[in-house]
Amino acid sequence: MNTTQSQRVLYVITCGTRAARDIGKLVGLAQDDGWTVCVIATPMATRFIDRPALEAQTGYPVRSEYKQPGTPDLLPPATAMIVGGASANTVNKLAAGISDNLATGLLNEAIGLRVPLAILPFVNTALAAHPAFGRSVRVLREAGLDVLLGGDGFAPNPPNAGENTLPDYPWALALRAVDK
Repeated sequence: MNTTQSQRVLYVITCGTRAARDIGKLVGLAQDDGWTVCVIATPMATRFIDRPALEAQTGYPVRSEYKQPGTPDLLPPATAMIVGGASANTVNKLAAGISDNLATGLLNEAIGLRVPLAILPFVNTALAAHPAFGRSVRVLREAGLDVLLGGDGFAPNPPNAGENTLPDYPWALALRAVDK
């Protein structure tokens, strides 16, 4: 699939959370809104997603690893990014500037390049209560990022109850955040 410079290209980045299983919902919403969508998965997210289904849905390979130097990039450059099903681990890594996998590397570059970026966490109340997570959310918000947590965003669920919150997970909210 080829893109032109005028196309809006959304990188949907997902983490190793239960929400990753439903990432195709965000892909569909974005496509309905006119986005070209590419999916990037953290290494742990590859255990949750249906890679062939997402590749069929987007027309692009799902990337989870860096490409080899000198090989062409099969994905068009992103004009916006959403981290859907953002784990506490990924939120903490981003706040610390850690780029130890393709997903966090792309996200940290996007922060520096000021690419529109929304972070939609999927964490339980125990992880959300950890002091490092709260600090990380503040750091990212102070950097100008939309961290969609609390208020109109995602409300953390009790431990082991994440499955119950998936039907109401606010995918559309993340899309609106980058579609300003």
